Amino acid sequence: MRHVTRPTLGILGGMGPLATADFYRRVVERTPAGSDQAHLPVVMWADPAVPDRTAALLGDGPSPVPALVEGARWLQRAGVSCIAVPCNTAHAYVEQLSKATGVEVLDMIRAALEAAARRTPGLERVGVLATRGTRLTGLYERAGARLGLDVVQVPAPVQGQYVDAAIHAVKSGADPAEPERWIASADESLKEQGAQTVIAACTEIPLISGAAGRVLPLVDSTDALAEAAVSRLWRPAEAVRTQVRTG
Repeated sequence: MRHVTRPTLGILGGMGPLATADFYRRVVERTPAGSDQAHLPVVMWADPAVPDRTAALLGDGPSPVPALVEGARWLQRAGVSCIAVPCNTAHAYVEQLSKATGVEVLDMIRAALEAAARRTPGLERVGVLATRGTRLTGLYERAGARLGLDVVQVPAPVQGQYVDAAIHAVKSGADPAEPERWIASADESLKEQGAQTVIAACTEIPLISGAAGRVLPLVDSTDALAEAAVSRLWRPAEAVRTQVRTG
């Protein structure tokens, strides 16, 4: 069998399946490789049965931690160098995953905020479109404060009527046309609050963000995590090294 000795990306996904597939595509697209062989080795654990993260944080469902730890430990045994979790809300549990495995978990929240700061010179106020679970944890607010950024969220009625509804529509496979309009309306609300740019802070939102991007500059958290993964692991001069073992 072949044993890959290059740095390997672990993807802890399934939250949801389409967002995970989109994240892997973006990792491939953002890797400046000149051949198939120069791309990053990737090991993926994508279990759609992980309990809903937002429901758990709101006290309306079981904890996702056992399922997340199971997947992270599987990736650890596979020998990954670091783990990417393409789900903003799941980052409420990242510290527990790191402690359970000893493997570095890339920080999607910080990566998205840093990408926003790079792309909008003089950025002071950033809007965030996220699940209710991500809002409840204050993940973006705390990370933004450390970077000197003011983070604003949509009002509660806009959250329920537009953002939550749009996320649910993507997860259920609905026609994207109406959810795309909802996210653009939510973006207008953030613009009214003085946001200079907006972070699509749920991995379903970038899939329906075309119209929103015409309201305010939009930073895709999925893109930001993909860029962080490639920056962390890809080395242009590194050759593919494998050793062939029998058995």
